[in-house]
Amino acid sequence: MSLFLSAYAAHQAGRFQEATDGYLQVLAQEPQHADALHLLGLLRADAGDPASGEALMRQAIAQSEDPVYLANLGNLLAKQGRLAEAEAMCRRAVELGPRHVPGHYNLGNVLMERQRFDEAEAAFLHAVEIDPHATGALNNLGTIYVRDKRFSDAYAVYRRVLEIDPHYVHAHYNLGLLMLRTDRIEEAELALRQTLAIDPAHVDARNDLGTALRLLERPAQAEAMYHEALERRPDFADAHWNLSILLLGQGRYEEGWPHGEFRYHAGRNTRTDVPQLDYPRWQGQALTGKSLVIWPEQGYGDYLQFVRYVPLLKAQGVKHLALICPEPLAALLATVDGVDEVTTSLKPARTYDYWSFFMSLPMLLGTTLDTIPASLPYLRVPPGRLERWRDRLPAEGFKVGLVWRGFTGHQNDDARSLPGLATLAPLWSVPGVRFVSLQKGAAEEEAARAPAHQPVVPVGPDLADFADTAAVIAQLDLVITVDTAVAHLAGALGKPCWVLLSKYWTDWRWMQPRSDSPWYPQALHLFRQSRPGDWDEVVQQVVAALGSRVASRNESA
Repeated sequence: MSLFLSAYAAHQAGRFQEATDGYLQVLAQEPQHADALHLLGLLRADAGDPASGEALMRQAIAQSEDPVYLANLGNLLAKQGRLAEAEAMCRRAVELGPRHVPGHYNLGNVLMERQRFDEAEAAFLHAVEIDPHATGALNNLGTIYVRDKRFSDAYAVYRRVLEIDPHYVHAHYNLGLLMLRTDRIEEAELALRQTLAIDPAHVDARNDLGTALRLLERPAQAEAMYHEALERRPDFADAHWNLSILLLGQGRYEEGWPHGEFRYHAGRNTRTDVPQLDYPRWQGQALTGKSLVIWPEQGYGDYLQFVRYVPLLKAQGVKHLALICPEPLAALLATVDGVDEVTTSLKPARTYDYWSFFMSLPMLLGTTLDTIPASLPYLRVPPGRLERWRDRLPAEGFKVGLVWRGFTGHQNDDARSLPGLATLAPLWSVPGVRFVSLQKGAAEEEAARAPAHQPVVPVGPDLADFADTAAVIAQLDLVITVDTAVAHLAGALGKPCWVLLSKYWTDWRWMQPRSDSPWYPQALHLFRQSRPGDWDEVVQQVVAALGSRVASRNESA
């Protein structure tokens, strides 16, 4: 056997040092041996020396523009984040070798990294057209299809991969994630358990299996699975976060808050950015005579829920308390007792003694299920706002505000939002009710074009901020909403509010299976799906409750 073939055999057998020595011997005799240069480059790169690997691979390409060399160098450049160079290299590979499957596959990967998903899809489809058994390309097509919400297509390609290779662990895992995403939770459990059967070290699968078990209302098993993930990877931020969701949802706040602090740690899929400031983060130090700024994070509802902690901070002696928040919240949050300053700038004009995140306040102030600061209302309508809206609202009848869709960019919006206003049509069967749409965003147009049998006053387009929304809510009798910031706003105003919740993707603060909220006692009532995706049953419950509420009011009038 030749010296090169001996080295190559060692390489294929995983004897990498022997292969390295062999390739070096080949190059000592034949410095321009392209295959030896290329393969030694791969070994050097895999051993943690990408610069040496790149240099050797470029030498190989100088001897022969082989599509294999070009595609592998493109992959190496992509791993270093040099995506434009990687794309150029992969495109050259498929230009010279139009039927070279790894070239198309690597090009697709680079294009995915560059967020050019349509082009990436085309590259993967080229690979599959050449080789229908190209499992990597098929698997990545599934990823693109999930992103585009083409869930049936994604399911089909994952199944196709597993028909080709029943032990292809990435397809089992991705299928599990898809089943989670589409509320087929029992199937998600099976796919994730299969992932772990093939690869017991797959920590991400343990974390996601924990979520599946939580959604299936098997909390003890879910908790055990999260702990197993954390035993294998103690700094696994997503597992800490998911464990916090489980614990907080059970009311085990003392245990849950610390895990929730991992929301801003490196590695979180949806990480909270930590500001780089010249003053320290508040970690419970004495606050008497100090200034404190509460830093923004998360969504509108989180500000509205946790701004209740401002009076507690002032009671600890804070001299100057500032809030940073998005512009739509500024006027409303300024009404909270104890707020000295509200700004919308992430570069405040002054400095403070300390800063803290909004959502860290419950932990820092030792909140338990029994000590939630739940005195309502803690928000007030700013002066002059009520008059602005009085003439826009129905003068008579039982006035109900509606929100049936949330922010479309929310990761669980498909589950938490209703399909449309038509889903609520049975509510119009209750006599004496006048409906007001508080809907902002994508559903504003739907409210403006409500059918004749669902008359609704569409104030949403003219709501400039949450202070306006608060002024409208204050003049209503009831708010009916899906899980959005409006639920928190109504609760913080002490206004009766009915919240419609999905079967699976409910937030921790709604505490399955409760129908009330300890955060908004007497104000909020929760209506839950008993079957995933079935809003009709929920709406029928709301119709009955609304009829009773209106009848009771009429009797007492």
